[in-house]
Amino acid sequence: MSEPPAPEVGVGPWPGGAGSWPRGDDGGLDPRYDPELLEHGDRRNVVDRYRYWTVGAVVADMDARRPPGRVLHVAVENWAHDLNIGSVVRTANAFNAAGVHVVGRRRWNRRGAMVTDRYLHVHHHPDAAALAAWAAAGGDDDGARLPIVGVDNVPGSVPLERRELPARCVLLFGQESSGLTPAAQEASDVVVHITQHGSTRSLNAGAAAAIAMHTWGLQHL
Repeated sequence: MSEPPAPEVGVGPWPGGAGSWPRGDDGGLDPRYDPELLEHGDRRNVVDRYRYWTVGAVVADMDARRPPGRVLHVAVENWAHDLNIGSVVRTANAFNAAGVHVVGRRRWNRRGAMVTDRYLHVHHHPDAAALAAWAAAGGDDDGARLPIVGVDNVPGSVPLERRELPARCVLLFGQESSGLTPAAQEASDVVVHITQHGSTRSLNAGAAAAIAMHTWGLQHL
């Protein structure tokens, strides 16, 4: 017995054909929409709000939707081509992070991101000191310093669930195997950990990043 075909993702061509495509104020095609997607369908992993939109239009809208004064940046160390980086990036997209910062090796494993990095501002820093300098200068925001919050269960860290996270900050994550490097811990204003109740020493890095971003979202979104 053959297996049923997998359901199609997304939507097909715009209903009604080209004559009914969305129009802008000048009567031409609404500039947010991609004619290729309108004609052939949109099978991307995007919410319905962004169906048929160009990548640039999606990025611009996400930028415009961030509440003033509440800006989250997400940084992750990349020293060993960690498979979890893509998962962290995908979660950063889900929480509309203002930027994702890859610290260390410029090339990173994009597999788990499922192309969500196309809709984010991705930056590279050669090391934690360079990230700290960028944050101290206010990043690409309004010039005010961006605090760095490291996330790892290292000695001296404080429970995430008891900490008020800054409305404007960088959440910094380490490698899956080794966690935050000493240099990353030194660059952090504070290091928080997620309280655990089982036998494992640590959470998966992608899972820890999702919990930390969700905590920031509960406090500020």
